[in-house]
Amino acid sequence: MKTKWVQPMPLQTPPHTSEYTMHVDEKDGKEILVCTVGKTVLHYDLRCLQDLHAMLKAHGDWMELGSADEQKPAKEGTVEAWGRSESNPMGGWYGLKKGYRGRFGMYIPPLMEALGLAEVTHEAKGNKMRAI
Repeated sequence: MKTKWVQPMPLQTPPHTSEYTMHVDEKDGKEILVCTVGKTVLHYDLRCLQDLHAMLKAHGDWMELGSADEQKPAKEGTVEAWGRSESNPMGGWYGLKKGYRGRFGMYIPPLMEALGLAEVTHEAKGNKMRAI
């Protein structure tokens, strides 16, 4: 899937408490998502969008986001847990930068919402998403 989307897209975390950007870039000949939060830069495998959308479609209902840093365990049954699970299509982490592989459940859902692939709730805590 070749994507020409290099302009950073401004986004907000699900509770609308922080701003960040996402864009597509290439690293080692592979397209990746680049997430910039202040001075922190995270990388995610681009296929996470397609894979997460398919999983949510199969799930058929709302799923809790459950965002967590890489060093912390993810709550079972959440988007975050799925984004690092050996049973997902990637066979593990969609996050690509060691030490910064977590927060999948914080930064990917708003992008999917902006792309028209999912609905995301915007509460102070306990946000969820579902496929469109």
